[in-house]
Order: sequence, then C-alpha cells, then structure tokens
Amino acid sequence: MSTMNDSLVIARRNLIRMTRIPEMVLFGLVQPVMFVVLFTYVFGGSMKIGNSTDPDVYKNFLMAGIFAQTVTFATAGAGAGIAEDMHKGLIDRFRSLPMARGAVLTGRTFADLVQTTLTLVVLAVVALIVGWRPGSADSTNIGKILGGFGLLLLLGYAFTWIGALIGLSVRTPEAATSGGLIWLFPVTFISNAFVDSSQMTPWLRHIAEWNPFSATVQACRQLFGDPGLSQSGAWPMQHPVWASLIYSALIIVVFRTLAVRKYRSATA
Repeated sequence: MSTMNDSLVIARRNLIRMTRIPEMVLFGLVQPVMFVVLFTYVFGGSMKIGNSTDPDVYKNFLMAGIFAQTVTFATAGAGAGIAEDMHKGLIDRFRSLPMARGAVLTGRTFADLVQTTLTLVVLAVVALIVGWRPGSADSTNIGKILGGFGLLLLLGYAFTWIGALIGLSVRTPEAATSGGLIWLFPVTFISNAFVDSSQMTPWLRHIAEWNPFSATVQACRQLFGDPGLSQSGAWPMQHPVWASLIYSALIIVVFRTLAVRKYRSATA
C-alpha cells in the first residue's frame, strides 16, 4: 500500500509538471496527427491491402498501426524525463527520502500513461474526422473498441518501462531521446502496421508476424473491425489478443525489474 501511495504522489508531481509545460503535451499530439495526415493522403493511394488499392480501405487499415506507433513513441518521452531528473540530481534526492524504491519509476510511468490516454483520445477524434470507420470490414461493438484501446494503453505502459531503463542508463536527456527512438523505428516499421505483411519477403514476414508490436496491431484490427487482418499460421497472428496481453505483461515484468535494479545503483 505504501508503494502505491508513494507512486501516486510521484505521478501527481509529474502531471502537475506537464500542466506547467503545456508545449510538451502539444508537441506530443502534433506528431501522431501528422502521421495520420501524411500516410492517409500521401501514401494511401499507392498501398494495396488484400486485392484492394482503394484509399478508403487503406485508411481503415492504417489507423490501428498509427495508434500503436503513437503509444510506443511515448517511450522516448519517458526516458528523457527520467534522464532529466537524474541529470538535475532529483533522483538522488528521492532516494534519500523514506519511500518505496520502485515508487519513483512507477509514478513516472503512471503519469506517462495519463498523457498517452489523452493523446489517444485526440488521435481517435482526428482519425474519425479523416474517415476512419470502425466496423468497415467486420462486425464490432463499443465493448470491442474499448478493449482495443485498452490493449494499446497496456502496450504503451509496457514500453514506458523500456524508456525508464534507457533514461537511467544514459547521461543526458538528449541521449535518452535519441536512444529511445532509434530502436523504435525497426520495431514499428518491420511489422504489419503500415503495410500488409503478406507482401513482405518470407524471412521479413516471419519477423514481422512475431513482433510484439504486430500482435497488438492485429488485435486492434480484429476488435475494431478494420480490414487487413494478416492471414498467417503464426500463433501471434491467429490469437492476437492473447499474444498482445502476454507480450505486454512479459515486457512489464522484465523491464520493470531491470529498471528498478538500475535505479538502486544509478548516480547522477
């Protein structure tokens, strides 16, 4: 109970800080909106989903990938925030206080989860404005749609723990930002997020279909009733909801353990 109370105090501190620096939230919203507009109107007419090159089909195919990319890109912000606290000596100050060891990192990830939720809400509205229509390819309902967004938030929360570990492992916020983004590009682009993985070469398709990121995208397309579900024998593509839950839980357990261990020994 003490750990939870301490975590909520730290989360509140980070949320207050976000309200005092609104440009942080604003810039976090602009980037995913730009991706929606660029991929929809620039690439939409040249993409083939199944046997269709209809831009409207690609638009509905794309949104699950954009949502998933957005929640994972929050990793860089989490890492930079923790690296900045380290650089200013704030982490050392927290460690001198009688509070649970994991509370600082847990509170930080809770605050990032709130920001990610806000970003997803805004992005969903933008997606509806540009023409995303849940249920365009298969039946769905409000429960399934909320379930899809729940999986996205779980994936985003899991990835913030990777960001926390990166933030504790580098010396400057700039390094944390770069280190938090570099590896995300192959993870998000070697996947089924932006193209139909059946059009990839066999070895690349195999990587994409076992990519944890792809499992969440496939699960969201299934729950949203969007087109472009991968027809594959790979287990994560056949059971995407379970695969998404298992992948996210494993990432949280592994990287939370590593981050808390690093927090105990890290110095500014």
